[in-house]
Parts: sequence; C-alpha cells; structure tokens
Amino acid sequence: MRSLITLFIASLFFLGCSTTVPTVKPNEKSFEQEDTFIIFALDAQERKQYRVAAEYYGILYEKSPREEYQKRYYEMLLQAQDYETVEQKARAELLIQDNVALRRYLITALIGSQKYEEAKTEALALVTLTKEPYDYLLLSDLYIRQQHFDTALKYLESAYLIDYNEQILDKMVVVMYINLQRKKDAIAQLESHSRIHGCSKSVCSRLAGFYSAENNIDGLLNTYKRYYELNKDEETAEAIIRIYSYQKDFAALQMFLEESAANDDMLLRLYINAKNYNKSAVLAEKLYESEGDILYLGQNAIMLFEGAEDRTDPKLVNEVIEKLKKVVNKEDNALYQNYLGYLMIDNDIEIKEGISYVKLALEKEPDSPYYLDSLAWGYYKLGQCMEADKLMKKVRDKIGDDDQEVMSHIKAIEECLRH
Repeated sequence: MRSLITLFIASLFFLGCSTTVPTVKPNEKSFEQEDTFIIFALDAQERKQYRVAAEYYGILYEKSPREEYQKRYYEMLLQAQDYETVEQKARAELLIQDNVALRRYLITALIGSQKYEEAKTEALALVTLTKEPYDYLLLSDLYIRQQHFDTALKYLESAYLIDYNEQILDKMVVVMYINLQRKKDAIAQLESHSRIHGCSKSVCSRLAGFYSAENNIDGLLNTYKRYYELNKDEETAEAIIRIYSYQKDFAALQMFLEESAANDDMLLRLYINAKNYNKSAVLAEKLYESEGDILYLGQNAIMLFEGAEDRTDPKLVNEVIEKLKKVVNKEDNALYQNYLGYLMIDNDIEIKEGISYVKLALEKEPDSPYYLDSLAWGYYKLGQCMEADKLMKKVRDKIGDDDQEVMSHIKAIEECLRH
C-alpha cells in the first residue's frame, strides 16, 4: 500500500508539471481532504473494490481536475465493468472537450457492452484522427470479436508499419496463424521482424511456439540460438541443449557448451565419452576448484593418467595416486577404489594396500570382471599365482579373450604357474 501511494503521488507531481492542467500547481492541495481521499481510493483499489475506488477518484476529479484523477476514475469503472456509467460520463465530457483518452474509454465501454457497431464508428474516427498503434489495436479487436479476421489483419498491418510495434506484431501473427490458417505467412512475418529488429523474448517465444507446433526442430533450434546470442539466459541454453541431445548432434552440442559455458558438467561428460583426456582433465580440475565436489578431483586424476604420453612417469603416478586417495577417503566409490588399487598394484607401490582398495570395490560389485582382474593381478604381484589363476578363469568366462590387457595378465599368470 505504501509503495502504491508513493507511485501515485509521484505521478501527480509529473502531471502537475504538465501544461495540460494549468489551474493546479504541483504539490499543492486543491482542497483540505485531498490526501485523505487519495488514501481511501488507493486502499479500495488495492482491495479490488473498484466501484468504491471510482467513487473516490470521481470526487477527487470533481474537486481537483487533474488528468491522473480522471484516468483512475475511468479505469476503476472499467475494472468494475460499469460500462454504462463510463459511456454516459465520457459522452458528456466529450461534449465539452474532444479528448483522445475519453474517446478510448468510450470505445472500451461500448465493446464491453457489446455495442460493436457504435464502437466501430468511434474507433474508425479515432484511428483517422490519431494514427496511433494503440487505436489500431482497439479497432482490430472489434473486427476480431465479430470474426472479420481479414479486416482486423488489415488494420493491424497498418498499425505495424507505423513503428513495428511488437504487441501489434504478436496480434497480427496470431490472427494469421490461428484464425486465418496462414501459418507460413505468420512464421515468415516473425522471422522477418526478428532478423531486422532483433529477436526479443516476446518475438522469439511466439516464433518458438509456432515452430514447436509445426514440429520444426531446426527452426526451433535456430530461434533459441538467436535469442541466446542476445540474452545468454539459462532457460534458453537448456532448451538448446535438449534439442541437440534429442538430435544426438554431440559435436554441435560440444561446440555450443564450449562457447556458452552453459553446462560444464555435461561438457565434461562429452569430453570423457569422446576420450578427449586432456580437455577432460582441465575441465574436471576447474569444476573441482569452483564447486568443491571431490568426484571431479577423481575424474581429473583418471583423465590425467589416461591422457599421459608416459604412464610410467613416477611423478605422474604419484600425483594420480595422491588425488585418488583423497577421493576414496571421502567417497565410498567402487570405480575410484579399483582404479587406485590397480594403479598401486601395477606400479609396485604398496601392493597389499592396493589390494585392499580393490577388495573394497568388490564388496560393492563382487561379479565385476575388471575388479576381479585387478585382484588377480595383485595376487600375481605378491607371487600368489594359484589364487590369481582361479580369479582369472572367472574373468575369462565373463569377458572372453577380447581384452588385450586381460589376456596379457592371463599369460603372465600362466607363465608364473610353470615355474
């Protein structure tokens, strides 16, 4: 309520500065109870008691002929749907002064009372006088109500050509698309406007809605991309990501994510799936530093190792092991436990400790052939070749002879058994 009063008083100040009402000075009360009536009027307006509010504004306007009081008076009557009073009062005032605002109130009241022919006569006269987009909209609304859509469109197009108003454009294309079934024309009109004047939220939303209804995925995607270039908002980025994902165009999706930074987690998954280890490692480190999720550190460690030219480099191995230990100390995650354990086993670093990590992974996934292979390799490194052989037979039964690393382990264990 306080903010409403403040805005109202501010509007009175600016109107007081206008030359249209020279008899009332700014910030000067016209009668003693003016402030009280303002508060009563605003309170009724806020409570949606529009007829009561209109009465107060009517008194204020009668005692202090400010345009703001007149405006609020008619607006409250229209909100109360008291069209008869609006018509009577507006016609009476128009006999004294020809006022565009009064004409608009009159036309709105006539439309509300469904006196369409009278409203049309008034609206045609007003459009001829003002040539303003709002008045074309008012006239077109009349023709739409009477289902004269071609005529309504003619006036909307005339209004649009005055200042390329987006509100008029939206009404135009809705009439084209829905009422006249000129769907291609409606889309073409929006496309033309968006390329010349820019793809605002209003224009792009309507265009996207039409493309979606037509199941035109490419048109929908291009619309979202144009809007995103201007606004960079999260909602539009998510829409673009969904479309690329639906199309399975992962190359284009990756490029968009790289340029927009709209979803780095998804970009990381794309890098990993594409086995782009270097980019994966860099992005995982960035995500770990910004979000603090320990699993990103784990992904960084694995990608560093997988992308290394020399995986036997002691400095690299120790760095990766150190990072993975931090991960498994905070997260009970089988993938990282096995990776850490195997890395330690394969590099002859605390083999028994490495085996303990692999066993933790196997507690969660006891039938995983890859975790069983890691354990078997650990036993082999400890010289327990019979235990290793038993496990490798299970591994071979599960994955066959296709995995080169597994086959190299089998051969090494078989050689161990012969000695």
